[in-house]
Amino acid sequence: MTWLLFLLIATGQARDFSAWTAHQNKPQPPPAVAENYRFTGDFFSTIAEEAGRKPGAVRVEEIGQSVGHRPIWAFHISEPGVPIEDKVLVFAGIHALEWISTEVAIDTVRELIRHPPRGTLVTVIPLLNPDGRAKVELDLVEEKNTYRRGNGPQVDLNRNFSHNREAKAFWRHIIPRYYDASGERGLDQPESAALDALLARERYDRSASIHAFGGFLYYPWSGRWKRPEDYESFVAIGRSMEAAQGAYAYRTRQLSRWGFFFRAQGTEIDHIYGEYETLAYLVEMTRSGFDIRHPLDSRRTYFRWYNPVNPAGHRKRGAAAMRALVHTNL
Repeated sequence: MTWLLFLLIATGQARDFSAWTAHQNKPQPPPAVAENYRFTGDFFSTIAEEAGRKPGAVRVEEIGQSVGHRPIWAFHISEPGVPIEDKVLVFAGIHALEWISTEVAIDTVRELIRHPPRGTLVTVIPLLNPDGRAKVELDLVEEKNTYRRGNGPQVDLNRNFSHNREAKAFWRHIIPRYYDASGERGLDQPESAALDALLARERYDRSASIHAFGGFLYYPWSGRWKRPEDYESFVAIGRSMEAAQGAYAYRTRQLSRWGFFFRAQGTEIDHIYGEYETLAYLVEMTRSGFDIRHPLDSRRTYFRWYNPVNPAGHRKRGAAAMRALVHTNL
């Protein structure tokens, strides 16, 4: 029996995922990208192969579709036959150019499938913004240097949630556009709505939204200065993730306190925590993609703003942080 048949038996939606994966175009990435980053068709094929080796550990689900009708895939991983007592959500690829976030999510999926956490359900969404990602892939193939952050209609999904959308900081009067949320209202994009529906159904205990760059493990609030009620728990779990990363670990900090004037309105972590009481982190991978060996190229090329030429160390730290998040249950 082939790995594909095993996967079909394991999950009701795996047939759709397998068929979709098999028919994805796999253009050749430019040499500067191909060495350390994968295009969508390639990395989903990698996950499908990994899942086929241990089919009982993973259930594949299409949780929704993008504006451009591309599927948003979630991988639910747990040890077969063990009752679920804890739930963790990891998702990535919100911003179109931040590819290292998806690479860390893929590393996390592969590790969890090989070693399913006992008594814990972990859901991983490697790519929440497939439309924005597709545009960047086309840009790279056509050798275009275009800055992209949002989804198909250029809505910033990182600002498209419903909590703390209204700016209240004094600084909003001085730099008002800096404090705008994105979209006409919270959850008005299908990608953010799909994530919210999953959160409402599963009620996760902890979550991580993976981004780039910054080198921080941020927790709520992002849209208000006030400390969250679970401040001590956020710090404790953050310290566990720091310890797991070892040398050059990212630091734990409340997002709104990154700078005195800084606020981020309508973010996913404020929504996840405020709406569902999930301990939610925003993990900023890397400390930029700047390459001292090629300084001008790093500054001029938008892809390199977020994605280092050699991401191995950051991928290792990111996967370690996700491992600690999964296993640290206060």
